[in-house]
Amino acid sequence: MNEDKLVGIVLVSHSAAVAESVAELAKGLAGAGSAVSVAPAGGTEGGGFGTSAELISAAAAAVDRGAGVAVLADLGSAVLTVKALLAEGDELPGHTRLVDAPFVEGAVAAVVTASTGADLSTVEAAATEAYAYRKV
Repeated sequence: MNEDKLVGIVLVSHSAAVAESVAELAKGLAGAGSAVSVAPAGGTEGGGFGTSAELISAAAAAVDRGAGVAVLADLGSAVLTVKALLAEGDELPGHTRLVDAPFVEGAVAAVVTASTGADLSTVEAAATEAYAYRKV
């Protein structure tokens, strides 16, 4: 596995604390030696609730290692902000995808799968499959 070519993960939440906590959980469950780049992009630049195109763009640039970037978002305007950045075409690294997945379970699945050296499509599929996780 080429650790320089792992898929990067960006977690977009309306709350910086939520994004940071989910990133910490996902990395922890992937294993202490996981080299996957995971960046939280939560809240606004001023520390409030909301989403920030600038924080999302910076997080995506920070995790991009050339294998693609998977972006998971928590709620409505976070999704819309990522979609707007993707539509602009030059705000996010090439091969960046918005992944339709549950935020926590999808993040864990994405990070664990990326840590195996899987490609972007496989990481996206693993995160999306998290919708099927049953709790009863």
